[in-house]
Amino acid sequence: MMRNMQWYNSLDKAPLSPPDWVFAPVWTILYITIAISLFLFLKTGINKEKILPLILFSIQMLLNFVWTPVFFGMQNIRGAYIILVLLIIFLILTITSFFKFSKAAAYLLIPYLLWSAFAAYLNYMIMVRN
Repeated sequence: MMRNMQWYNSLDKAPLSPPDWVFAPVWTILYITIAISLFLFLKTGINKEKILPLILFSIQMLLNFVWTPVFFGMQNIRGAYIILVLLIIFLILTITSFFKFSKAAAYLLIPYLLWSAFAAYLNYMIMVRN
C-alpha cells in the first residue's frame, strides 16, 4: 500500500486536486447517502419493476469498488478512467430509474454523481499529465 501511495504522490495531478485528507470524509458521507438511497428505494419492497433499477445500482457499485484496485493496485490510469466513465453512465441510469419509485432516493445519489464526475476529471487530468 505504501508503494502505491508513493506512486500516487509522484503523479502530476490536476490543478483542482483536493488534499488527500478530503477523500475519506467525502466518501464516508457519500456511502451513507448511497445506503439511505437504496434503503428508500427498497422500503416499499421488491417487485418485477424494480429488478432493472437494482441491476443498474449493482453495476455502478461494482464499478465503484473496482476503480481502486485498477487505479492504485494495477496503476492503470486509463483503465480506471474508463471505469469512471462507465460508472457515471450507470449512475445516471440508476438515478433515473430510482426516480420512478422514490424521488428522495434518486436525489440522494446526485452528490455521488457530482463527486464521480469530479473524480473522472481528476483521473483524466492524471492520465493526460503523466
